[in-house]
Amino acid sequence: MNADRRRHSPPPVPGDVAPGHALRWLADGWKLFMKAPLVWAIQALVFFVIIAVLGVLPLLGWAAAPIALPVLVAGMLSGAQILDRGGVLRVSHLFDGIRRHAGNLLLVGGFHLLGALLAALIAAAIGGSAALTGMIVGSAPGAGVAAGGVMLGVLMFTVLWVLLMMALWFAPALVMLHDVAPLDAMLLSARACFHNLLAFIVLAALLYVLTWVAMIPFGLGMLVLIPVIAGALYAAWKETFAALLPALPPPSPDTSPAELKTP
Repeated sequence: MNADRRRHSPPPVPGDVAPGHALRWLADGWKLFMKAPLVWAIQALVFFVIIAVLGVLPLLGWAAAPIALPVLVAGMLSGAQILDRGGVLRVSHLFDGIRRHAGNLLLVGGFHLLGALLAALIAAAIGGSAALTGMIVGSAPGAGVAAGGVMLGVLMFTVLWVLLMMALWFAPALVMLHDVAPLDAMLLSARACFHNLLAFIVLAALLYVLTWVAMIPFGLGMLVLIPVIAGALYAAWKETFAALLPALPPPSPDTSPAELKTP
């Protein structure tokens, strides 16, 4: 009981990160990608296909994809950890999240879904009430009230969505690589992003630009960008948390000791 409580106790305050390190994280992600580009590209393709298929499932597709997302991200982080330790990356490492921490990662996905639904409901309530008020008032003042309410609803949704993304950013890494409890992982992730807000604003801006660039050649650039983002996330996690947390668990269970170098 005590050992389990210690394992799931909230980790310490995240470390300080300089804004310029966002570019270094992406560079580290690129270096990890270049260690096994073909395997990474296949992983990214499988990742995309799974999310796309889940997204079009009848009735439950809208819920399945966001719930599964942290599980697949955790698998790519496991692959990044294995490469970083000198191991051999396999396509099957994409499913390490299912093999090792499926329950907790699915809970993170569930919180992701609930957060998105809550943000949408709050925004719809604000916009809907403003539109109804505008109809009651009528004429030009009513139209102004309705338009203002809709804009406020969109703004509220954007703010809540950004907060949700902050909570999700480090959560798969904390659950997968340190067995932090799901809610603790999301709260700590949001705390880390706020603690180093400028660095993550820079990173978000860089990823926005890179995403548009990756989409130009029929979206094929995403087969590179998705693994690079996974590597950048791993690098950001190492700098923000790794020095403050207990020793990492063993890598993927299907990676033999002979494939790993001594850290």
